[in-house]
Amino acid sequence: MNRRWRVARAVTVVLLASGGAVAGVAPAWAGTSVPATVAAAQPAADGPAQMRAAAAEDARGRVLYYAKYHPAAEVRVSAWNALRNSAGDAAIAQWLAPGGGFDAAKQRAREVRARNRAFCERVVATHTKEFSPEVRSAAERALKGTAADQAAFVKSGYAEAQQRDRAVREADAAHRAEVGAKDRAFVASVAEHDPGEQVRVAAQWALRPGATDADVAEFFGYGWATGGTLDLEAYRSRVADAETVRHAVLSQLIAKAAAAEEAVKGAADAAKARADAEAAWKAVADHAGAARAAWLAEQAAAAAQAENWRAIAAAAQESADALWKNMGKPAEAHQSSWSLEQAEAAKAADFWQDMADRAQEAETRVKG
Repeated sequence: MNRRWRVARAVTVVLLASGGAVAGVAPAWAGTSVPATVAAAQPAADGPAQMRAAAAEDARGRVLYYAKYHPAAEVRVSAWNALRNSAGDAAIAQWLAPGGGFDAAKQRAREVRARNRAFCERVVATHTKEFSPEVRSAAERALKGTAADQAAFVKSGYAEAQQRDRAVREADAAHRAEVGAKDRAFVASVAEHDPGEQVRVAAQWALRPGATDADVAEFFGYGWATGGTLDLEAYRSRVADAETVRHAVLSQLIAKAAAAEEAVKGAADAAKARADAEAAWKAVADHAGAARAAWLAEQAAAAAQAENWRAIAAAAQESADALWKNMGKPAEAHQSSWSLEQAEAAKAADFWQDMADRAQEAETRVKG
């Protein structure tokens, strides 16, 4: 193995290993029923209780989303367990709380064994049998094997399988991809303008000084799809972390505001008590408004990604270029995933707008 190949392999391993496991894989029992939200069964009679019920309902929906789509398998399994917990909303709140089940599952995902398995899963998801049969087969064998098998694949098996695939492609004139100037120009454009950071990195690597036509072909073969997968996983991890914190803060602010409103009754200094309650509900409204703004920005980012992958899928379908044939299905899958994220972001923005509206109504209510 020459030095340039070792460096290429190292960069690819870093790109593949930098995220979590492939999202969308749920336990076999994930289709079973989960306890209904406790608050939904007992409609609240007053404003604060209604807000708590709405927040609990959204929290449960958020955990269900994590169970289906969070990049880390450990988080997905833990989320399903929280949803099935007979304690209902209390279990969800505890799971989302700082230091709770969500944080513990993320910590488990950082362990070496979990990272190795996630690497193998990502290779299977991004390396097709048509372009990388040796790599795909080796990754699948590692997944069916032991933790030691998966560690060995990460350490050397992946690079060795890559070499075998490349040797076959270079020796097979009938399947050797022709890389032209237009292909390199297109990859250069991706390297500069693609909305995904990891896609840009993959494209830049394919055009690095000393890169060959084989490097460009491998960008189309798996580097592009890998970068796109990492960008999606990074987005999902980031918004999950941020929204979990926002929900924890919301629960605290609603509890504080509800207590402040209750304290108005029979207060010795009614004016001060009302002012305190107004300020507390304003804090809820401000928090909700900031959360809505954050989700609107996420919605725009997801929409840009969905449109980008839609255009790539269309180009792959229309192109007669052999290089582009590798990108058709991955591009369609990425478009579908980002469209889902766009819809989720819109739903989250609506929830936070509702929270802001309710808090503003409460602020008006306590003024008397």
